Amino acid sequence: MGLRISETAVMVFWFPVACSLVFWMPLLLTTVVAQSTSDGNLLLRIKVSLGGGDDNLLLSTWNTTIPLCQWRGIQWAEQDGTLLNCSASSLVSTNLTLYKDPSIFAHSIQLPAAGLTGTIPKEIAKLSNLQKLYLGVNMLKGPIPLELGNSLSLASVSLSQNQLNGTIPPSIWNLCSQLMELDLDHNGLAGSIPDPALPNVTCPNLQKLDLSYNQLDGPVPTFLSNFTGLHVLDLSNNSLSGTIPDALANLSLTALNLAYNNLSGPIPMFAQNFSQDAFVGNSPSLCGNPLQSCAGGQPSGSQQGHHSRLSPGAVAGIVIALMAAMVVAVSVLIALGTTHDRKIKGEILNEFEEEESGEGRLVLFEGGEHLTVDDVLNATGQVLSKTSYATLYKAKLTQGGTIVLRLLREGTCKELQSFLPAINDLGRLRHENLVPLRAFYEGQRGEKLLAYDYIPKGSLADALHGAGRQHLNWARRHKIALGAARGLAHLHTGLETPIIHGNLKSKNVLVDDYHVAHLTDYGLDRLMSPSAAAEMMAAASLEGYKAPELQKMKKANTKTDIYNFGILLLEILMGKRPGRNSSGSDEIVDLPSIVKAAVLEERTTQVFDAEILRGMRTPADDGLLQALRLAMGCCAPSPSVRPDIKEVIRQLEEIRPKMHSPLYTPRTPRGSIPD
Repeated sequence: MGLRISETAVMVFWFPVACSLVFWMPLLLTTVVAQSTSDGNLLLRIKVSLGGGDDNLLLSTWNTTIPLCQWRGIQWAEQDGTLLNCSASSLVSTNLTLYKDPSIFAHSIQLPAAGLTGTIPKEIAKLSNLQKLYLGVNMLKGPIPLELGNSLSLASVSLSQNQLNGTIPPSIWNLCSQLMELDLDHNGLAGSIPDPALPNVTCPNLQKLDLSYNQLDGPVPTFLSNFTGLHVLDLSNNSLSGTIPDALANLSLTALNLAYNNLSGPIPMFAQNFSQDAFVGNSPSLCGNPLQSCAGGQPSGSQQGHHSRLSPGAVAGIVIALMAAMVVAVSVLIALGTTHDRKIKGEILNEFEEEESGEGRLVLFEGGEHLTVDDVLNATGQVLSKTSYATLYKAKLTQGGTIVLRLLREGTCKELQSFLPAINDLGRLRHENLVPLRAFYEGQRGEKLLAYDYIPKGSLADALHGAGRQHLNWARRHKIALGAARGLAHLHTGLETPIIHGNLKSKNVLVDDYHVAHLTDYGLDRLMSPSAAAEMMAAASLEGYKAPELQKMKKANTKTDIYNFGILLLEILMGKRPGRNSSGSDEIVDLPSIVKAAVLEERTTQVFDAEILRGMRTPADDGLLQALRLAMGCCAPSPSVRPDIKEVIRQLEEIRPKMHSPLYTPRTPRGSIPD
């Protein structure tokens, strides 16, 4: 007999269930929506803290009425970790809004060079699936929030090139279980590098740690030796003191930079595999390969600007060493067999002929304390370039490392009482975008040598026009131009009296592996006799870098430097070499005139180097037209209407390549720009 259930019984059973569902369903829906929209709501609060008002073109897209895929700088992911398809052909990209999302999460925030002026919000740590945070090259202020270390997922953090201050929070090491890279360079962070809150923290996945260009003090912490996956460690340009820990030998470092701190003592064996560039600018007592030997106690490093008299034997040693350094170049010249080359050989040998009874003067500046007679004694060298006033040599030191020696020709320099104050001023200049002067030597017969750092990559002229010219997109060129402007600004404002570059051109802008510009040949006119300075100015005219007012007035000034910078910026934008045509014809390439003609004929965009336009939407969107206007303003015929260098920097910073440009990717490490 079958079981029969009355309709009344069914109603009695389901009525409470239905009532329960009616009661609970709104709460269930609220829970689902809250989970799926929590990241979006958090980002709206984060937007305010970052200083992203409606006037910020990037952050203005973070809006409840705009599809999530159009929120600039955000990469979304689904609940299982799959990155959201936000391509233009995807229906998701057009339909997904903050309140209609299928439970998605913020996977990365990528806002480099986005004009952010606020602070780093602590709410970022609440984005439970955020793996990448790139906020570099902005103007963010204040401290790094302690709460950032509470993130459960952050693996890549770049806060470099901002205006952050305060100390590094110890909680940052709470990220160690997943952290792969940490870039905090170029800020105002102070205090010591904090120990992790827990003992034996290993950070097994951390590959890159960059804390350079801050105000950190205290020792190089030994706990870093536990970060066994670390490959790149940059602590340069701080105020770290003490010795370099031997325990860092546990690391498999491929790049190490401890330069420009206050480190002392012997360099451990493991660190001797790196070049001297990793250790320069520390205490004179930092010793061992690749710097000066520690044998015989503390090295006799002279302090900055200290004058020391050399014994006759030492002078002879320097002379012999310099002659040896020139022999390589002379031998090559002889092999070529030209009359001009034989004349150069005689000139070099005559200028360096010295009796052993003479004395010399050696002046050491910051970072040059490691230079000794023994280092130079067996140096090998080659001629890099020759001008009417100097010869430049690349000298490889026996203890490792390379320097550049500039031999000023006899009769080109001012009298000693005028020369020495000028050389001391040049030796005081220190800036990331200037090639530093490390030492000055004067022999008994008046020969003068200037020692500089060696930048191996070559000049901007080589990169733009050389046989092996580099691929330079707009992001790279902008970085070089901005670096050159900052170097020039330090010359004009870094000391009590402005230092005039006097010879700014693409050949005198060296570019390193990270596309950082380093100005060289600055201030030489302060050392030269009027006739030698006039020769240098005449050469600049042939190369298209002579300001028009210098036809009448014979002395360079800050306004003529600005004119030269304008020509430099035009050369960067146009990819054309100014001045006399290299083919040997008498044609003069006048870059400002080319631009003026193009503007009148309404073909302005045609003046840009084709390589710089590759992948761009429009030159206006990516700042090229603004850069062109700035360059032409710098080249104004009237000096009074040219901008000063601070205004040049301000305008260049305003037109940084935008995040949306395919030429700029925030994933690249500090200093590098992608292809």
